[in-house]
Amino acid sequence: MSLFDSALLQRSQHLLGMIYHETEVDLPISVLAKNLLEAMRLESSHFEGASHDQLHPSDLWDQSSTVMITYGDSFLSANEKPLITLKHFLDEHCDGLINSVHILPFFPFSSDDGFSVMDFSSINESLGDWEDIQSISRDYRLMADLVINHCSSRSLWFQNFIKGEGPGHDYFYTASPTSDLSQVVRPRTSELLRATQTQKGLQHVWCTFSHDQVDLDFRNPDVLLQFVKIIRQYLDMGVRIFRLDAIAFLWKKAGSQSINLEETHNVVRLLRLLIEHAQMDAVIITETNIPNRENLSYFGNANEAHCVYNFALPPLLINTLLTGNSHHLKLWLMSMPPAQLGTTYFNFIASHDGMGLRPVEGILGDKETQVLVDTLQNFGGRISWRALENEVGESIQKPYEVNIALFDALKGTINGEDDNGIDRFVCAHAIMLGLEGIPGIYVHSLLATGNDYQRMENTGHNRSINRHQWQYDELQMLLNSSSLTTADSHHKTVFTQLKNLLTLRQQQKAFHPNALQFTLHLVDSIFAYWRQSIDKSQSIFCISNISDQSQEFMLSDINLDCTCNWSDLITGKKLTRQEMLVQLVPYQTLWISNS
Repeated sequence: MSLFDSALLQRSQHLLGMIYHETEVDLPISVLAKNLLEAMRLESSHFEGASHDQLHPSDLWDQSSTVMITYGDSFLSANEKPLITLKHFLDEHCDGLINSVHILPFFPFSSDDGFSVMDFSSINESLGDWEDIQSISRDYRLMADLVINHCSSRSLWFQNFIKGEGPGHDYFYTASPTSDLSQVVRPRTSELLRATQTQKGLQHVWCTFSHDQVDLDFRNPDVLLQFVKIIRQYLDMGVRIFRLDAIAFLWKKAGSQSINLEETHNVVRLLRLLIEHAQMDAVIITETNIPNRENLSYFGNANEAHCVYNFALPPLLINTLLTGNSHHLKLWLMSMPPAQLGTTYFNFIASHDGMGLRPVEGILGDKETQVLVDTLQNFGGRISWRALENEVGESIQKPYEVNIALFDALKGTINGEDDNGIDRFVCAHAIMLGLEGIPGIYVHSLLATGNDYQRMENTGHNRSINRHQWQYDELQMLLNSSSLTTADSHHKTVFTQLKNLLTLRQQQKAFHPNALQFTLHLVDSIFAYWRQSIDKSQSIFCISNISDQSQEFMLSDINLDCTCNWSDLITGKKLTRQEMLVQLVPYQTLWISNS
């Protein structure tokens, strides 16, 4: 008979009781809890006390923590599996700069570039195998997706659902077309319910995203148990950061919005409890592309996600650099609560998906959002839409995200393209790298990759515009050659400047993800904030000219302590007391530090 830590068992039972308080389940909650702990191998023989208490919350990450976001096949080489080539890139170009890597879904899939998973327990053979994943995890903290809301309609589970027998036959959420589904919030324009002929007759399966991505039914505890087993396998394979994909849509109820329901939050709390007891340094990140206040709710009381994606940052920062006005970015930063110790923000300004617009609802006005969308369309971007009803019940479409490579998104301003694209692009990263939280850098931002129109046309999907695949030999030539044409040199130029910023960042205690942050108030054409290390020994004033015109400010305006020696970390220039007026060229960033 298995024995478990009594406090852990009690907490698990409590959370399960809250998850299933409105749901009839076949087994007693006490038995469900024991099944979950057993699946996670948390019997007393394995679990010696609260192991997570041995790691101080501030030690989960530090200023050297940086995540590179990439697909497993972003780099291609002849006669070599892409995961092996990815490891070569990390070792040859990112060693000492990047300590974590988020490999986007690397499982067999049927659509959506990996997010329609057919088998959660195996590796897509075209990428490599589990040994290749473990090889990366031995040298870098590995972040992987737990695609928990749905799976592929071509999966064995769903085929068993159609047959009415075998694993998965009762894993999927169905609803009646006559149910009240008018309030359901989702990011797509396709029909919510998919009519599917099964052995039990015609059933209508809930599909939040597409009809190839069929939603799982967590009202069935067997689904929860199955995912706990999947998590245990991923831990065994070296995964240490779990990205809970589309978690906000997990629990559904007819007659509700079916997003951010309390049962969903309790599932996150339960998964954190199990994961942190199984692996004390493992981290959960929730991926919730929703309005900012709703997103912050996934911190819970420091008992849900360790990190939340800072989804409002990309559109606000891009809008700031396109307009030359930091007003909205400044107000937003002031409103962001400091994360409790043991939690922090996951900052990013580009990803494999597009730039979401929902997070700035209530921050940017409709006209400002439209100017942003129009500008990015002029720079080659595409728009993805979502369906909703207006005030009189009419079905309408609203922009959900802009699909564009960040390098192209910043090649001009609202007035059109200009020659400041590289400086504007590097400025965006300098701002992001200094902010409270852990930075995530998309591989195609690191390499200044532009819009891939051919890939978008080949796949027929807007998001493919920012999912380029590099031939590794070609990339090596671009990054290593000293004789490049102007058209090709920007990849090396940007990569070199970003590597310099990353090197500087990881040496500064004031850039610890939980170091103090305070928004500074200068003119709207300058965006500035102050960071102070946890031990208060280092201060860094991060000051960026976000306009295409030279700007100036007085050192007295940022209240530098006159007893310290101050210098700009980026240029190495010392600032003297006599030099009261500081000039900033367009898109220049200063990291003014006392040490």
